[in-house]
Amino acid sequence: MTAMTAAEPLVEAEGLQTYYGRSHVLHGVSLTIRRGETVCLLGRNGMGKTTTIKSVLGFVPPRDGRVRIKGADLTGAPANRIVRQGIGYVPEGRGMFPNLTVRESLLMASRAGTDGRRDWTLERVLHTFPRLAERIDNLAGTLSGGEQQMVAIGRALMTNPDLMILDEATEGLAPLIRRDIWRVIRAIKETGIATLVVDKNVKVLLDLCDRSLIMVKGVLVHDSPSAELRARPDILQQHIGL
Repeated sequence: MTAMTAAEPLVEAEGLQTYYGRSHVLHGVSLTIRRGETVCLLGRNGMGKTTTIKSVLGFVPPRDGRVRIKGADLTGAPANRIVRQGIGYVPEGRGMFPNLTVRESLLMASRAGTDGRRDWTLERVLHTFPRLAERIDNLAGTLSGGEQQMVAIGRALMTNPDLMILDEATEGLAPLIRRDIWRVIRAIKETGIATLVVDKNVKVLLDLCDRSLIMVKGVLVHDSPSAELRARPDILQQHIGL
């Protein structure tokens, strides 16, 4: 088997139709994320962004459509099998285990990447987030929201992923903490890890990301290089209200 090239997709979703009970949420969503690419998923609240992520990762399997990870059809596969293909996930709400320390929270996720890489170690995560080094033996449940988000990102990095997915990356965080999180996401991009980011800070996302998607009522209505979208404020006003 040959190694993946930058042009080959890490994730391909095709025609996803996803429901919560009888409520039809995603209507034929298709997207591609390539190795090393940074992509943002934009849209107002309740448009289906988180459902798209959960459908790709197998937490809410689509009723129709296909999900391929590195070319392998994993439609309907359990979430743990999908993320083991090299995906680091930072969920909305952070998903802390409150009775684990920062050290335990990070080490529990530690594993080599799919190609055997161990670029992200405990030491590197603590260097990236010095605040966590100061709180290494504190329980995760006692940390501030910003510190918990640092643990969530560090935990995902400890899996040595090919792709990071961050849902509501800076939601509810103080401005200084948000700036720190964006700094780290930029550093992740520079290492060549692909990234899919959902956040409400559209200006930062358009500056950071290579490509931007816009979702409206469970439909992807726009997909273009971010530079093109920055030059089209009419599209942002129409679909996001900016």
